[in-house]
Amino acid sequence: MTKSSRPQSISDSVSVAGSQGTLDDLRARVASVPEAPTREPVDSRDEQAWSYCLRLLTSRARTRAELTERLARRGYPDDVSERIMDRLATAGLVNDADFATQWVQSRHTYSGKGKRALAAELRTKGVSAENAAAALAQIDGEAERSRAAELVTKKLRSENLDDGGIKAARRLVAMLARRGYGQSMAYDVVKNALASEKDRRDVG
Repeated sequence: MTKSSRPQSISDSVSVAGSQGTLDDLRARVASVPEAPTREPVDSRDEQAWSYCLRLLTSRARTRAELTERLARRGYPDDVSERIMDRLATAGLVNDADFATQWVQSRHTYSGKGKRALAAELRTKGVSAENAAAALAQIDGEAERSRAAELVTKKLRSENLDDGGIKAARRLVAMLARRGYGQSMAYDVVKNALASEKDRRDVG
C-alpha cells in the first residue's frame, strides 16, 4: 500500500486534549465515513452500533475498550462489537497506539502528569501494556524531572517560607505525588527548587 492510500490515523487528525481545530478535524473525519457498508450488507444492529460509535467519536478520540464498554452498556452482543471495532480500525478512527501516544503527550504537557499517573490513566482506558509502554517511552527521566520542576517553581512563587519552607515543601511533594511523580524525584526536585527560591528572595 502506498503512503497516499494509507488510512488516516487518529494521530493524523486529532489530539486527545488538543484545540478546537483538531476536534473539528475528527468530526469531519467521522462525517466522511459512509453510514452504510460499501461491500456487503450488515444487520440493523450493526448499523445502530456503528452510528452510535460515530456519535461518540465526534466528542473525542476513544480506545477500543472504551467503545466496546459503551456498546455493552447498550446491550450489544460481543460479535456485533467486534465487527464494529474492526470497521472503525479499518477506517482509521480507532487506534489504541495512536490514542496512547496523544494522551501521554497531552496530559504530560498540559496537565503536568508524571509517568505513574499516566500509566494508571491508560490502564483505565483499556490500553494494552505494550501500547502504554511505547507511549510512556516518549518521556525520559530528564523530561519528567524538568516538568516536575516547572510545576514546583510556579507554585513556590506564592508560598510563605517563613518557617524555612518546611510546610511548603511538604505540600509540594504531596502535589507531585498526586500527579504521578516518584517520591525520590519529588523530594529532590522540591529541595532544589526551594533552595533556588530562597536565593531569589534573599537577593530581592
